[in-house]
Amino acid sequence: MPKNDTQRKNLWRKILFTKDNFMETIPFDDRDGVIWFNGEMVPWREARLHVLSHALHYASCVFEGERSYAGKIFKLTEHSERLAMSAEALGFDLPYSVAEIDAACIETCKQNDIIDGYVRPVAWRGSEMMGVSAQATRINVAIAAWPWPSYFSPEARMKGIRLKTSDWRRPDPQTAPVMAKAAGLYMICTLSKHAAEAEGYDDCLMLDWRGQVAEATGANIFLVFDDGKLYTPTPDCFLDGITRRTVIDLARQRGIEVVERVIMPGELKDANEIFLTGTAAEVTPVGEIDDLKFSVGKITQWMMEDYDKAVGKEEAKDSGDDEAAA
Repeated sequence: MPKNDTQRKNLWRKILFTKDNFMETIPFDDRDGVIWFNGEMVPWREARLHVLSHALHYASCVFEGERSYAGKIFKLTEHSERLAMSAEALGFDLPYSVAEIDAACIETCKQNDIIDGYVRPVAWRGSEMMGVSAQATRINVAIAAWPWPSYFSPEARMKGIRLKTSDWRRPDPQTAPVMAKAAGLYMICTLSKHAAEAEGYDDCLMLDWRGQVAEATGANIFLVFDDGKLYTPTPDCFLDGITRRTVIDLARQRGIEVVERVIMPGELKDANEIFLTGTAAEVTPVGEIDDLKFSVGKITQWMMEDYDKAVGKEEAKDSGDDEAAA
């Protein structure tokens, strides 16, 4: 058995850092680098908050997930604008403008030498008050950035990931601020994904409170049927993802008709292709949902290729190939 913290951390990394668990697994509180914290660059290990922070107890927290490709954060301002919108939906205003948050994200990547990586802005109510009502709490903002490979391993991504339908459902818009990227809304996502992973699946398909197809735990969903159109659920109770909107634009540029409508679980069996979209997932094919199987078809491949080009991955790869050949 491991006898100290270093041995425990090394064992944890050995267990988890495999091709099937492809995400970075170094503990997030024990890294080198800096985090932008309320306007200052703070050493990574010192960026902490009090145990009685309101956000920890009452989920008064919003966040964003962004990707840097070849040194440029994709759709940065759109993400910063959504962070501000999410904060407003939770009843607080960010103490920084969208332009200031943009600049802080860029500087955080620069200070941490992030070329290809993940960026996490987060805003939350502090510890000045404890109780459901906490209007005098300070609104804190932090931004972290770290190198990050694909959300799913390349092998899993190309053969299509496996989804299991979750028992938990996306809530009615009258019960929660569903258009905000709010921390509390992800509790059922964690519960769902943990349950799926325990049965060997990669992620979950989530239905909404009406029983309609909604999304995965952190990504939107698209389907292709025999008519060659691209279908996606109407985002009336879940996040209208920035990657989702990007893929819709890319599909239309190819002349593919995109249809946003109610999709029922019974329709899944008639789909030829299914894929997920999200900042972390990018464009990821789905190979299975419960006992249904799907192939990685041409429209899915086109969207993967077009998205890679849109974010700058193809240009970076081409540049690397040219340098290697020189």
